[in-house]
Amino acid sequence: MKSRVLFLCTANSSRSQMAEGLLRALAGDRIEVSSAGAQPSAVNPLAIKAMAERGLDIRHHRSKHLDEFLTEPFDHVITLCNSAAESCPLFPGPAKRVHWDLPDPAAVEGSEERRLASFRQVRNDLEARLQAWLETVPL
Repeated sequence: MKSRVLFLCTANSSRSQMAEGLLRALAGDRIEVSSAGAQPSAVNPLAIKAMAERGLDIRHHRSKHLDEFLTEPFDHVITLCNSAAESCPLFPGPAKRVHWDLPDPAAVEGSEERRLASFRQVRNDLEARLQAWLETVPL
């Protein structure tokens, strides 16, 4: 049986969407990956653009409310912002919780290039963290 991972962030628009796409690419079919948020909105176009630069297409992703997953067991629940960590409900099953507080790239103001640079930085940080995490997690 595949390990199941859920990424949580408030809006499920940027950090958790990029994490979902990255882990899918890094782990292949060894892990079932989902993402959700407490206040879902829409996938941020700059997240889509930053991921496309890495050859990963997340255009088909949609923002989901964490309620969609409350009855599902997860092996790992990874929160990507303090707000999600504080509001994260308990999930059935073994669900090991991990918290990585990453800055919200959608909160950066200024030119599109400045904002995109923030998405790239978060994407790169997520990729490094996920690669290191995968080395420590039995699949």
